[in-house]
Amino acid sequence: MDAMKFFQHSAGKWRSQRTTHHLPFRRAETGGSEILVESLGADDPKIIEICQMHDVDPNLAVGGAFVSWDGAMAWDKEGEDHKGTTVFSLIPDSDNPRKGKLLRERGYAEIVPVAGHYEMDEEDGLNLITDYETMSIVERFWFVTPNLRLRSSTVKRFGGFNTATFCIESRIDETSSDENSTATADSLKEQPTFAISGW
Repeated sequence: MDAMKFFQHSAGKWRSQRTTHHLPFRRAETGGSEILVESLGADDPKIIEICQMHDVDPNLAVGGAFVSWDGAMAWDKEGEDHKGTTVFSLIPDSDNPRKGKLLRERGYAEIVPVAGHYEMDEEDGLNLITDYETMSIVERFWFVTPNLRLRSSTVKRFGGFNTATFCIESRIDETSSDENSTATADSLKEQPTFAISGW
């Protein structure tokens, strides 16, 4: 599997349950989110635009994804929310399509365009490394089944690790009955939701 196939397998709506460990404080915070992933082809205007934003030849892109998310965390203050959208564009290395640059319309830690690196590992997990001015984020995504995806991430800043996160993400069946959808919506209202990493 290459990264573009991973994005294609990720297309759809997901419910993410998350635990973030705040290492300096030795405390954990829980949450979740709803994430929508749309796979984009190399000729999609969004992909072309993000490449131009990063001064990269759009012809080098193999595609990417448009991602939106909506959530909150257990420790959120009143009025604080975690909503957003971003575009990912994949620029594979010329000698290895399983790794390359990942261009983003906006970063997770800083709301500015950012370029990271991706690499598919031996188990077809997608690894993302993004360096910011004040921190570095390492993420790994992998499928357990086609409808169950796991994610881990670490944030390192100021010379030491700050947070470590683990997510369980399940695909939402859009064909479920209205009754089931209503029950799901009611259950979500009873618990916080969150997606700091967007997708």
